[in-house]
Amino acid sequence: MENRKNEIEYRNWWECELRTDADDKGVRHIVGYAAVFNSLSEDLGGFREKIDPGAFADTINTDDIRALWNHNSSYPIGRKKSGTLTLSEDQRGLKIDAVPPDAQWARDLMASIDRGDVDQMSFGFRTIDQMWEGEYPDEIRTLMKVQLFDVSPVTFPAYPDTEVGLRSLEEYRTANKIEDEGNKADDYLIGLSIRRKRLKIKERQMKED
Repeated sequence: MENRKNEIEYRNWWECELRTDADDKGVRHIVGYAAVFNSLSEDLGGFREKIDPGAFADTINTDDIRALWNHNSSYPIGRKKSGTLTLSEDQRGLKIDAVPPDAQWARDLMASIDRGDVDQMSFGFRTIDQMWEGEYPDEIRTLMKVQLFDVSPVTFPAYPDTEVGLRSLEEYRTANKIEDEGNKADDYLIGLSIRRKRLKIKERQMKED
């Protein structure tokens, strides 16, 4: 379990939407987007990141995801298993709809959202499939498939936890370096072979003369 915890990353996008809404029965919901697709993040300490459409498709269908206040498990806003949290993907990103409990802290949270004091969301995830592209210092990581743990309205979006991403970046750079060195070695061997052939042709011509 400890290794799994070490793999959890947190992200927030400034473009995310967060608001409250009421259904036909007058029940208030917290709705918005926890993530947006194909939008480059800020610099995450050596790389930038974007999310591929479909990255959440499997996890929102199979995993028991929670909505938490400030990623704090003591303040559950909704849960997929109980039907108080609905998650879906559309063309824009990961859409959430949560029905908060009838508790004072939840009412205070919705009041803060209505006032605009709380207007951002964050999500906790583990990367299952990813793609790296680009060269230093412009490497870009694309999240192709993730396992989602929670979505959270947040007062202050924490600085992204990029330790896992940075480890993956180092692996990508190492692989690229090995590939480059391999290509250089191949080029050297090809060049050497060509020079040898030219030398043999020249020797043959000298003998004929």
